[in-house]
Amino acid sequence: MRIFLLAVLLIGCNAQQQADKEVISSDNAPAVIGPYSQAIRAGNALYLAGQIAIDPATGKMIDGGVEEQTHRVLQNIQAVLQEAGFQISDVVQSQVFLSDLNHYAAMNGVYATYFKEEPPARAAVQAARLPLDALVEIMVTAVKTN
Repeated sequence: MRIFLLAVLLIGCNAQQQADKEVISSDNAPAVIGPYSQAIRAGNALYLAGQIAIDPATGKMIDGGVEEQTHRVLQNIQAVLQEAGFQISDVVQSQVFLSDLNHYAAMNGVYATYFKEEPPARAAVQAARLPLDALVEIMVTAVKTN
């Protein structure tokens, strides 16, 4: 009998975990260009796909250097966060991919304007090549703590 009850409990927990997974999509961020979601909410966590500097209105990469691209990327991230009921302050971790690590200081200057207090944990690396020859791509994880 104990084994049966344990099996029922485990099946119930698994069903609850699956029910908590939700695809998030915002019209105010670029449409996905492959078999992935803009974001997935699982419980109180939100996992965002990497964003590059695509203007959601045109579907095209924006003009400009790494500063302009970093602004657009973070605006796209904010749009997806907002769609899910999250804020930039809920971001706990980010991964920054740069086409050239020499862009680090310029990217960091813009990035700091979005994460003014309690910035998330972060990694920044140089990638051999980014989609659409972007200069920067950023992906984040956000968590609702209240």
